[in-house]
Amino acid sequence: MPTAVSGGSRIRTNIAAENAYNALLMSNNTIANKQLRLSTGKRINSAADDVAGYITSKALLARNGALNSALTATGEAMNVTSIGQDALDNIQTLLTQIKDSSSTASSGALGTDEKVALAKGAYRLAQQIQFVVDSTVFGGRQLLQGGFSGDWVTGYYANNTLLTIGIDLTTGNTSSFNITNPGANGFNLNATSDANATGGAGSTLNFAGVIGLSLESLNTVGTTDLGIFNSTNIKLTFTSLAQAMDNVSKVSSYLGGLQVRLNSQQDLLKSQITNYKAAISRIEDTDVATEQLDLIRSQFLQQSSLISLAQANQAPSNFLQLFR
Repeated sequence: MPTAVSGGSRIRTNIAAENAYNALLMSNNTIANKQLRLSTGKRINSAADDVAGYITSKALLARNGALNSALTATGEAMNVTSIGQDALDNIQTLLTQIKDSSSTASSGALGTDEKVALAKGAYRLAQQIQFVVDSTVFGGRQLLQGGFSGDWVTGYYANNTLLTIGIDLTTGNTSSFNITNPGANGFNLNATSDANATGGAGSTLNFAGVIGLSLESLNTVGTTDLGIFNSTNIKLTFTSLAQAMDNVSKVSSYLGGLQVRLNSQQDLLKSQITNYKAAISRIEDTDVATEQLDLIRSQFLQQSSLISLAQANQAPSNFLQLFR
């Protein structure tokens, strides 16, 4: 803190000038600091500006970066559920059309040729179902063939332990029903008890958990043998198709529940990221209006220090008048 010492009539030491010079240096430093803050927009440009604030803001910034990563992961998980949901909706529509064809074929008013035509058309729909299942892919992995599962990091504890949301579409997951029975490998037109079997003699044919039916049989319906469209087999066909539609609905509801969670988590993360940014801004960012006022005050002090320094430097020459 400067002290007003005149130095009397001494000319070896000009304390007044030194005080004015020190005040000038302080004003210059303050002006430089204010100009730096105004040009960068940040109150803390280095740890020296505010040690505690610097540490806190960096910790908040790191946390915010992790939340941004979690938001990205949440979006990717939503992509999986959305892609799966769209595919299931498409399969549900195709199954409904196959069931409608089966219902039409059960009518006694139709001839054999008409029933065969319905079976062939239904088989093309069944092939499309298989195509939908096979082409429903995310990240190079099949979603609906009964083996997909994945975890997405959507949050963190204070100690950085990961919080994850899992999507499990494996056939063994009791929380979601696969399109076929839980023992089969995903959705197949001709699922068997042996994953490598082809549905030939001795294998257990099943579709949607109903043993004795294969949608491949739609292609074998002919004028001499109506097969699964025969009046004695049509009940089994209806039962299997109804079960398949029910299973698809259950998988869809499972994915729908996950989408509700992911939407909620996404909204939460967006809000948290905004709040963290606000906290970082309160610590790091400069108040432009306040800094501008301080800058103007320091500039006035700079000018007055220059004037005082000039006046103080004139004092020794005044004492030299005594020698005249």
